[in-house]
Amino acid sequence: MQHRVLPVLVFIVTAVACATNPVTGKRELSLMSEEQEIQIGREQDAQVRKEMGVYSDEELQRYLSDIGVRLSRVSERPELPWHYTVVDSPAINAFALPGGYIYITRGIMPFLDNEAELAGVLGHETGHVTARHASQQYSRSTSAGLGLLLGSIFVPQARPFASLGESGLGVLMLKYGRDDEAQADALGVKYASIAGWDPAGVPAMLMTLGRIEEASDNKGVPNWLQTHPAAEDRVQRVQAAVRDAEKGADRFITDRDGYLKRITGLVYGDNPDQGVVRNGSFLHAGLRFAIKFPIGWDVNNGQTQVVAKQAGENALILLQEVQRPVGRTIQDIALRSMEGAGFRALDGGRTTINGLDAFIGTYQGSVQDFGRVTVRAAHIVHDRAIFLLAGIASQPIYERVEPAFTKSLNSFRPLTRGEAESIHPNRIDLYTAREGDTWQAIAEHQGKGVVKASTLAIMNGHPVNEQPRVGERLKIVVAG
Repeated sequence: MQHRVLPVLVFIVTAVACATNPVTGKRELSLMSEEQEIQIGREQDAQVRKEMGVYSDEELQRYLSDIGVRLSRVSERPELPWHYTVVDSPAINAFALPGGYIYITRGIMPFLDNEAELAGVLGHETGHVTARHASQQYSRSTSAGLGLLLGSIFVPQARPFASLGESGLGVLMLKYGRDDEAQADALGVKYASIAGWDPAGVPAMLMTLGRIEEASDNKGVPNWLQTHPAAEDRVQRVQAAVRDAEKGADRFITDRDGYLKRITGLVYGDNPDQGVVRNGSFLHAGLRFAIKFPIGWDVNNGQTQVVAKQAGENALILLQEVQRPVGRTIQDIALRSMEGAGFRALDGGRTTINGLDAFIGTYQGSVQDFGRVTVRAAHIVHDRAIFLLAGIASQPIYERVEPAFTKSLNSFRPLTRGEAESIHPNRIDLYTAREGDTWQAIAEHQGKGVVKASTLAIMNGHPVNEQPRVGERLKIVVAG
């Protein structure tokens, strides 16, 4: 009896686990049905919106959605419930969820030169969904237990302090294989050209993204280079698809002027609603506080955590809001939360920091990749909330960095209403190049040094050693 049942079970499992790839038409192993893809996409979409935020510009969102829907209609899976969203992140990236959920960061948009390049990015991510790359990646990642904390993408060592719980967003930041990326590039060319956009926008945007490594203004989530293979060889591979798409076509849409108009005024870099970094200080207009981080440390502002990291050292400063249990003192909250994170208190006491009730203590414990660490942490009461500000260092170097930790902890202060209202974001604007203009001069005079000259060059589709042409309409960043 058992020998008769086993082949039937094998057949049933095989039938369920195999499906026809909509793009290739081939049978392949599939760990989820289309209904499951849509369900996972819908659930994770809520998480993306919560963790990353949706950029507050309805007109821009409609513009993106219109382009995306046109691309999806010429794809192999037009029946999916497609959604195209600009997320409020300064990182330079785009990604896809199973079931037709496509995201592009506002941070990537200044680095695209026209509507055809935007269509190329959206077409590329659409291809990851239609070819089931997104569902396969999600299945592999979740089955391997690779969920990551979004706040720990840049600094996994901060994990013990996080209060977010596990987030599925980390699996979106894993790399696709080279074959998947090449297929998505070709599909981006195919969808864009059929829908009427110039397919040359795909290799053009890949060339620009290949130069982005020289710009270091991307923050918040991993950038395109961390989640996609190198662009150089991809440009060569996709050119054949572009040539095929151009055959017999009379006219394609590029629309640079229309695209530039759409992104004029776009927030560049940190959004004051999420906090901004200015001259080494982190200022949060909404929560009305400020803190100074050590000079020269890299500051990464996530949706729920801010982390300052000393380059080349196992030392960082972490800032995040913590829950406040009803009826407990600040001392009780501090000691319980640190103990719950696995840290033993060495000393501590109640104090005030710039007029705010606080508890400062020294703790020891272990942190992934750092090993044994010593922590100098302040739990601070501000405007009915409690903030954890913790300096974390491996034990051998703690004494050396402790003064920097203490200085930052003592710098936490409230912002006045006037100070909060005076914080404005940096934004994208347009400028026409004049005789004698250089990227350095434009960065200093028009943008007040908000971004580097090399970033402006890359943003406008130039190699960093090539100066702007007289009369060229340029994207610049103006200070808030």
